[in-house]
Amino acid sequence: MPAPYRKYFLNRLTNSVLIRFLLLFASSWATLQVFAYFQGILLIFIFAAILAFLLNYPTQWLKRFLPHGVAATVVFMVGLLLLFGLLITILFAVLSQGQELVNSVTEFLNAMEQLSRQAEQMLAARDVQIDFGAIEAKFRDQVIESIGSSVGVIQGIVNNLIDLILVAVVSFFMLLDGGRIWKWLLRGLPKASRTRFTLAMKRNFLGFFWGRFLLALFFAVSSFFVFLSLSVPVPLILAVVAGIFDMIPGIGATIGIGLISLILLPQGLWRAMQVLIACIVLQQIEENILMPRVMQNSLQMNPVVLFFALLIGSRLAGLVGLFLSIPIAGVLLSLMDNDTEEDDNEFSKVS
Repeated sequence: MPAPYRKYFLNRLTNSVLIRFLLLFASSWATLQVFAYFQGILLIFIFAAILAFLLNYPTQWLKRFLPHGVAATVVFMVGLLLLFGLLITILFAVLSQGQELVNSVTEFLNAMEQLSRQAEQMLAARDVQIDFGAIEAKFRDQVIESIGSSVGVIQGIVNNLIDLILVAVVSFFMLLDGGRIWKWLLRGLPKASRTRFTLAMKRNFLGFFWGRFLLALFFAVSSFFVFLSLSVPVPLILAVVAGIFDMIPGIGATIGIGLISLILLPQGLWRAMQVLIACIVLQQIEENILMPRVMQNSLQMNPVVLFFALLIGSRLAGLVGLFLSIPIAGVLLSLMDNDTEEDDNEFSKVS
């Protein structure tokens, strides 16, 4: 290590700095324990805050014509009606096309079974003895378990309707009095860092969710029309699946496209390839044309950091962690970039 860097590093490495790192580690561990204990309650407030953040954009625009309380109420009611109508539409579509989807999955399993038998016979003709029965049974059990878990998720959403009502109520009050709540939360930060932290949150956290929502909406709607043009069965359900997976940054769209192609494989290899190619084209349009414009104010993150944040978020908070990991990492990187600039200026003075 060069002498100026060693001198600068040793000057910064004091007992107070070490104590700060230990306190940061201890507080992080305590925060994780508290989150695990109050996970259900915290998830309600997290989803309510995200919903309030998304609705804050049209509220700020409407405030130019109406008082804040009236604007927030109008935006919340319109958003609630649109969300309720969308959920009802999707629910009826799932109920009407659900049996067809089950039949498609059954055809896919039967096709995989026939393919495994053909492969086993071909290998046996070449004196290669491999039993695909165990692999086939395990794969079938995993698919059935996935379907059962999906049904369980739907049942859990229906059974936890009161949680959805709480999310709506809390988000409404956050929308009404969000400014004062945010100022109260910022009291724990130094005054010099409050403005910087607020700007980082707006650029990364709010911009990320609003951008991902718009991109997922584009991908779902465009996929629906592509599926209709290709006469794909259950087009609405598959489009909803594509949109939901597209909400997951980085790898979500790829996983959704692969899953849809596997579901459509029993309909014919050519049709599955058509859907795969069409979805890849839509994904490229989204990532190369729309994303730079929609997410232009968000932090451009290195892919290594992105996947690291996704894995850490998934490990700590499951599916919620996948959605929250990228904006949180973006906020931390923004603050670290500012600190790095300040340290570089200080180092230039020392050297």
